[in-house]
Amino acid sequence: MRQLIRLEQDEERQWFANRMDGMSMRQRIEQGLTWYPLSIADWYFDAREKLVMEVERVKDQHLPHEFNVGRLVALFGQQSNPPQRTTGVVMAVRGNMLKLSLHADDMEEWMKAGKLGLDVLHDEKSYQEMDRVLRSLKKTENRQLQRLLQVVYGQEKAKKGDAPTLAPNQLNPAQNQALANCLAQEELAIVHGPPGTGKTTTVVEVVKHLVATGQKILVTAPSNNAVDLLVEKLAESDIRVLRVGNPARINEVIQTHSLGHRVTQHPDYGLIKKLKQQSAQYRNMASKYRRQYGPEERQQRKALFDEAWKLQKDAQQIEDYIIESMVSDAQVIATTLVGCTHPAIAHLRFPVCVVDEAAQALAPATWIPMVRADKTILAGDHCQLPPTVKSLQAQQQGLAHSLFEHLMDTQDISVMLETQYRMNLVIMGFPSTYFYHNRLEAHSMVAHRKLEAEGPEFEFIDTAGCSFDEDGGETGQGNTGSLSNHHEADLVWKHLYMLAESLTAQGIGLNRYSCAIISPYKAQVNKLMEWLGEFPFPKDRLAINTIDGFQGQERDIVYISLVRSNGRNEIGFLKDYRRMNVAMTRARRKLVVVGDSATLAKDPFYAKMITHVEELGGYCSAWEYLYPH
Repeated sequence: MRQLIRLEQDEERQWFANRMDGMSMRQRIEQGLTWYPLSIADWYFDAREKLVMEVERVKDQHLPHEFNVGRLVALFGQQSNPPQRTTGVVMAVRGNMLKLSLHADDMEEWMKAGKLGLDVLHDEKSYQEMDRVLRSLKKTENRQLQRLLQVVYGQEKAKKGDAPTLAPNQLNPAQNQALANCLAQEELAIVHGPPGTGKTTTVVEVVKHLVATGQKILVTAPSNNAVDLLVEKLAESDIRVLRVGNPARINEVIQTHSLGHRVTQHPDYGLIKKLKQQSAQYRNMASKYRRQYGPEERQQRKALFDEAWKLQKDAQQIEDYIIESMVSDAQVIATTLVGCTHPAIAHLRFPVCVVDEAAQALAPATWIPMVRADKTILAGDHCQLPPTVKSLQAQQQGLAHSLFEHLMDTQDISVMLETQYRMNLVIMGFPSTYFYHNRLEAHSMVAHRKLEAEGPEFEFIDTAGCSFDEDGGETGQGNTGSLSNHHEADLVWKHLYMLAESLTAQGIGLNRYSCAIISPYKAQVNKLMEWLGEFPFPKDRLAINTIDGFQGQERDIVYISLVRSNGRNEIGFLKDYRRMNVAMTRARRKLVVVGDSATLAKDPFYAKMITHVEELGGYCSAWEYLYPH
């Protein structure tokens, strides 16, 4: 596994380099990879005589960014000739302010000349943490961890105690079964949550039961968005949850639950600020001494640095005390998988950790919280998107096989949630048959809901014979490696326009329904976005995104543009059927899939899907929309 992680690390390093080299500065700024221009708010030498600089983003302050604590960066100057740059590390992030520790001996002239910018460099931290946890597992003498390794890799069966008697609640039978299983399992438990089945609701209920016994719980997920969603739901249940992580990556909605915000609201924070300001004054005075000075100046500079360091240390001790008290008071600590190594919680061990969206996490990353807990509960769905792996070699050798999926294959520790509250029966049918062995049920409140418009709830519009060839050929559009199909995009627009006319003719306002157009290919999404203002649905009711980017969301009406149309019958990463499972299960009332059966139907999955739609009466040719009678 360490070898596969190194392959993936090398691949991502190269991918990042190509990404940066292939973009203009404006594109890098919009992608959050560059800040330009910068202004210097402060600079000084710390106790180790390292150059510290505080910088502020002058423009584009509304744009998200990838600068976070510990991130490697490069400071560059556009004013100098030739352009100069030096590397460093982000020490702190406060809104549009960054504190940097730079790998420079002194404040160079080019740094004072203006026109400064900052680039993100490739982030190695997650790989370092994954390698560290794998090394610790390999040599561990901890009997509990040794036992857990045997359970995970199939030499031992997971232990299970007696299921508790549950008080009446709002959960359905399968959700209650999953709850009881999570409480009864002693080492590992799995909540298998297909789309729309209330996985998050179940996970929150599990955490509520654990917290009620007085246990402090670690809640994690691979992405910041997934963690933030859980924090929001847990807070609604009056659980004292503390969100740990980089403030720049935490959703504004739950900022009040973040460690950084809580620290600034503490009564003693004013004292911390005062001590830091005094420390900064002494450092600034010391920094005025140039490198060439005599013994007396050197002694004075040292005394100033010593006093600044003492004040800084006093401030840090108060801050550490505040952080420790907040961590101690919290019932739940919430962070990303790699965020479990945050200094505020790195020393803690938990009775239980919960890993949400575990089927999307790399196995080594999943181990990071697992080694910190006596019991782990994994929640997710291995029939949806797998972990993202860029290295084809690492993927082929098993890195994309999550720990969640591995345990589903080797241990009887899971309960599947079977009642879904999103799709009507027609839309649910094919995903339930193909992915979930016909075990999904539609709740009565959604089973028969549909649009007040003519036409089937599940349509496949076949572009075969229309010469709708994909754009971009083998390598994709431009240098993005993606594909588009402008004829197919035009057809989606026409179909949606006709649907809007049908609704309007019946006196139904388009604000009543939400709509999404999704595609596996970013280039197709970009093309559709160009026409955003021309679509009939109001902008606030229409989403256009990639399938991966739309995971976890839902809309009343969903269009899927499959793009692939070629004489070679090549369908690329449409071969990962789990992506199509995600796509098809986003729709509540109506699903429209647009694609070329001549290209797609050579594949057994798409052949079955098209046959299924034909049997429903939802199949039609694109010619019917291109040349309507």
